[in-house]
Amino acid sequence: MPLELVPVRCLTDNYAWLLHGNGRTALIDAPEAAPILAELAARGWSLDLIALTHHHFDHIQAVPDLVAMTGAKVMGNALDAGRLPPLDIPVRPGETVDICGEPASVIDVSGHTIGHVAFYLPQSAMAVTADSLMALGCGRLFEGDAPMMWQSLSRLNALPARTLICSGHDYCRGNGAFALSVDPENTALKTRLSETAAGLRPCAPATLAEERATNPFLRISELRPALGMADAPDVEVFARLRSMKDNF
Repeated sequence: MPLELVPVRCLTDNYAWLLHGNGRTALIDAPEAAPILAELAARGWSLDLIALTHHHFDHIQAVPDLVAMTGAKVMGNALDAGRLPPLDIPVRPGETVDICGEPASVIDVSGHTIGHVAFYLPQSAMAVTADSLMALGCGRLFEGDAPMMWQSLSRLNALPARTLICSGHDYCRGNGAFALSVDPENTALKTRLSETAAGLRPCAPATLAEERATNPFLRISELRPALGMADAPDVEVFARLRSMKDNF
């Protein structure tokens, strides 16, 4: 059976993700303790594991309170341990780890930060990608560069189409507006935006197939001609789009 997946809205626009199954509960990223503890209490779940994607404060700040309240163990990238809360379970990209009794691949998705990882659970067909591949967009390049982020997005884009992509933020309004500005005839994009605005679906998660159809950063080939970059390498088209989004 696939793990149960519960998004928890935190702060102003963050997502934390609870995963539950096989008698265990895991949390991916810890932006704010109160809503996470409330969701755990409402469901009668005990938190066993906190897995962290990257070191930004809005993804880790609730770890001390959650550990104190629940005794959960903390997992994160050993290569970025100096910027993360103390790790009980240091892991490295390329390894397979246990999350709620399921194997999960640790994928290097550096770009937004150096050392950012995603967790991919193939049995449950979900990937928690945080601030790398995001709903209708991708993370800003704070520490990495365009080639690094393009490589990270390409790794994630190689996952099966049915994989649920679990973002770190609800940026659908801004990401959607930018996507529409560069891809104005995209019917799938218009439908997704209208359904989200009407409250018929959440910003995230969405399947990778949906992201491929609506996310401009996964639609390089389709957008290349309109950008006047018909013969440019993919990474150069991506860099142009990312720069355009930064200045949108």
